[in-house]
Amino acid sequence: MELREAISIRPEQPEDYPAVFLVNERAFGTSAEARLVDSVRPVVRPFISLVAGLEDKVVGHILFTSVVIEGDTKAWRAMALGPMSVLPEYQNQGIGSRLVFAGLEACRQINELVVFVLGHPEFYPRFGFQLAAGKGLRYKHPDFDPYFMVAELVRGALNGMSGLVKYHSEFDKL
Repeated sequence: MELREAISIRPEQPEDYPAVFLVNERAFGTSAEARLVDSVRPVVRPFISLVAGLEDKVVGHILFTSVVIEGDTKAWRAMALGPMSVLPEYQNQGIGSRLVFAGLEACRQINELVVFVLGHPEFYPRFGFQLAAGKGLRYKHPDFDPYFMVAELVRGALNGMSGLVKYHSEFDKL
């Protein structure tokens, strides 16, 4: 059986927390993202956290948290993807893609319409992400524009939406 087929994607459970911390720490080479995941679990809703498992081992993780888009006269709620991590020895084998697809589907299941990501512009467009600045949506500073992307989970969901996208304050500690 190919590795990709042996991987299962499932909701994170409390007993996964130490393994998820390790996956994030090893994938990013620092504990900052791992600490972020630990800090947002108790305070952010909605919250989607999925793991990629190989037999009994957690080899990948993806997190989606709520964000607010502050427009001139209106505010909207959406979701943001990140962090997403895969243990280095399992990277470039399709696990990250499976996590993204499963996470976007989980967002659809809770009736979310829009997902943002601050990430690699070569990776995320394959999932329907496009530059957010071109849609009148921005994050903190223009320096982030080449990496800040948005995807509609429902066609037309971005119509009339514009403004500053604000993540939970825990993300400011990253």
